[in-house]
Amino acid sequence: MPNVILSVKNLSVGFVSHERKVHIIRDVSVDVYEGETLAIVGESGSGKSVFTKTFTGMLDANGYIENGSIMFHGKDLTKLNKPEQWKGIRGKQIAMIFQDPMTSLNPLFSIGYQISEVLILHHGLSKADAKAEAIKLLKKVRIPDAEQRYDDYPFQYSGGMRQRVVIAIALACRPEILICDEPTTALDVTVQAQIIALIKELQAEYKWTTIFITHDLGVVANVADRVAVMYGGQVVEYGTAEDIFYEPAHPYTWALLSSLPQLGSKNEPLTFIKGNPPSFVSEIVGDAFAIRNDYAMRIDFLQDPPLFKISETHYAKTWLLDPHAPKVEKPLIIQNLRARMKIAARELQREVGEGE
Repeated sequence: MPNVILSVKNLSVGFVSHERKVHIIRDVSVDVYEGETLAIVGESGSGKSVFTKTFTGMLDANGYIENGSIMFHGKDLTKLNKPEQWKGIRGKQIAMIFQDPMTSLNPLFSIGYQISEVLILHHGLSKADAKAEAIKLLKKVRIPDAEQRYDDYPFQYSGGMRQRVVIAIALACRPEILICDEPTTALDVTVQAQIIALIKELQAEYKWTTIFITHDLGVVANVADRVAVMYGGQVVEYGTAEDIFYEPAHPYTWALLSSLPQLGSKNEPLTFIKGNPPSFVSEIVGDAFAIRNDYAMRIDFLQDPPLFKISETHYAKTWLLDPHAPKVEKPLIIQNLRARMKIAARELQREVGEGE
């Protein structure tokens, strides 16, 4: 096994809202291995972004870490509570790409200036050397006419081009870990594929570790080595991409996979997850997914399940894995997922061919 680069143990995170404490991340433990791509998957509101913001000290002002540890190079990041303590970590060692690149780019400064500023701050380059390196980085992320476009402003770029610039800024830092917070959600399908391919290509070249946050399991299939499925502020299933796609064990993971539009057939209704994610305002009793779970048992409404070990790489937090639980079959639509995905791929190729 590769080395663990980031180790999260029993992390709990809360927010103070209207003079009351709201618990968002609830006792989460995850190891991130050097050089891998870990995908964190779940619906909006599952806690994915809040969880990873703790890795860079970017919780909102009313957020706080209740307990747990985040170990990175022998340092517990939960103990850092001053901006200056994060200076050598945030951006330089752990960088982040956000869903909307305009939240990362200053509209008042040119693209080139913003990349050069990072190179000067983190690597001590002169202005001339920083400009030359910034142009190289723009070329690396495939911005055409990089020399001429160095002085352009963010509004002069499309969404996909702005996301490439944000990736160039991350590259300028030479991070060990790159967190990608749904970086393709706001882009059209063709540009999504280009950005994902670019991130994978640069990861192979620069040997960084990627944490990829997404709600799209189709994206996960293309990028992930391992997957953490989040629901209700907890990791409810954790394993290799093979484990999660072909041997899923948690009913929530079953529901996510069943909802993949690629698996739909003209003779079958679309599958969806009924109900809404839980509210964190009220205390969650039992399994957070119980109220939406067709396989829920009485105990699911009373007691939070432990994390059961399925194999050396695969864990799931569901009472269905208890030795005393009744044996149930996962949904028919995902029982032969490999074959269904191959059929879906062939149909897509046929449709593309007919369109041409």
